[in-house]
Amino acid sequence: MNDRPIALITGGARGIGLAIARSLQATHDLIIGARSAESAAVACAELKSAAPFVADLTDEAALIRASEELPDLDVLIHSAGIWDNGAVAETTRSQWREIFDANVFAVADLTARTLPGLRRTRGQIVLINSGSGLASNAGNSMYCASKFALRAFADALREEERPNGVRVSSVHPGKVDTEMQRLIVRRAGGEYDPSKYLTAESVARAVRSVVDATEDATLEVVSVRPTEH
Repeated sequence: MNDRPIALITGGARGIGLAIARSLQATHDLIIGARSAESAAVACAELKSAAPFVADLTDEAALIRASEELPDLDVLIHSAGIWDNGAVAETTRSQWREIFDANVFAVADLTARTLPGLRRTRGQIVLINSGSGLASNAGNSMYCASKFALRAFADALREEERPNGVRVSSVHPGKVDTEMQRLIVRRAGGEYDPSKYLTAESVARAVRSVVDATEDATLEVVSVRPTEH
């Protein structure tokens, strides 16, 4: 690492997270969050000035160990997350617990552990949310509820950290051409057409605009939708 700003991107080894890393590599030293050392190594080999952050973020002990090694961050981007669906009548408590653990609790935990450094750098926190964090739909209650909770978390955190100079932004992509989207379509029995979706690079450009905002400005909530629905 050198004197450039430091950005940690969870879920940075694939999909939207990797696209964000590629967008930031020219100006930031990167820390790539991934669940496995192998996937982190592949991403770091491609990117300039990148180091791995390997942890299952739903494992509290693993998150604690990994976060203890982190430097002060200038940018924390939460891109890691999971999806599951099902009608409320058919879902289980363990399913609800799993999705909230990954999409909300892990985010809150890592944020709290990195906040002292972010306050020192007067840094930024960017939460990659979803269109499902703005509107809910039948059969998608678990995922939507977790993303609504993530939006509420971001809104509260923004006001808490405003006096400390830490800026907090939520980015809400619509449907994006990723492995998660392919899973959603496959589970619904549909035919996948990538032309109907945003590219991960389009979302990364929106995130880049958030990160590039001048210090007197916070892009609080950014919604990125496909041009054609």
